[in-house]
Amino acid sequence: MAIYRHNPAYDSPARPRIPVKLFLGLAVAAIALISYCSKSQVNPITGKTQHIGLSTQQEIAMGLQAAPEMARQFGGLHPDQKAQDIVDTVGQELVAVLPPEAGQYQYEFHLLADPKTVNAFALPGGQIFITAALFNRLETRGQLAGVLGHEIGHVVGRHSAERITTAELTQGLIGAATVGASDYVDPRATQQVTGMVGNMILMKYGRGDELESDRLGLRFMADAGYDPRALIVVMEILREASGGSDRPEFMSTHPDPGNRIEMIQQELARMFPGGVPEGLRE
Repeated sequence: MAIYRHNPAYDSPARPRIPVKLFLGLAVAAIALISYCSKSQVNPITGKTQHIGLSTQQEIAMGLQAAPEMARQFGGLHPDQKAQDIVDTVGQELVAVLPPEAGQYQYEFHLLADPKTVNAFALPGGQIFITAALFNRLETRGQLAGVLGHEIGHVVGRHSAERITTAELTQGLIGAATVGASDYVDPRATQQVTGMVGNMILMKYGRGDELESDRLGLRFMADAGYDPRALIVVMEILREASGGSDRPEFMSTHPDPGNRIEMIQQELARMFPGGVPEGLRE
């Protein structure tokens, strides 16, 4: 009678096991991606699908809460009421021609006292700022309309809210990479690399936001009766103020003004195939 003897050579190879920390990292990444994708909605003004986790009321509240501190960082509000009135007048002319869907925001325009920083920016929900340093470089109300129209574009484009959601995804993926790779590399090195990649992603979104806001600003300017070509002059002012920086465009949140001028010219040709109408205010 034959006796069966076990021969280990015929055993099936053991299945590789996924390290626990790698599995946890993948789980964290999956949760971050699912959360991000669940926050998808179509912007009724731009027609773009965005990932946003804030309501418009939350955007407004966030902007109102941050506005005093932002003003303080730029020297507070400018004391020249006449200049502030000009900013308010041009701003409200633009607001009056916005699509109905954009009327849900609370638009307020602030002239800041900072005489050195050439800048303008918008907070979520409609708080819009321009520094005296930029305001004083502008020569016409049309150029001011270009600046404010661009910032309104950021508001209705919901760029801040979109970047907040993107930042949450980026932080989730950084955390996932840190957990998953901790058995193989120094966690600090992983955080540095993934953090750098995350910053590059956010900067890319920033450049796209700027170009979209330029396009929206041109539309709002023209609808309010201003010559949209004034935005080209604004870009030239910004280029002069930048001092010809050699910083590569892909490392900056703002596209090079020269590239923006080219895009603006292309957009104007699309908006007005027969040329910009006569009689618009400069």
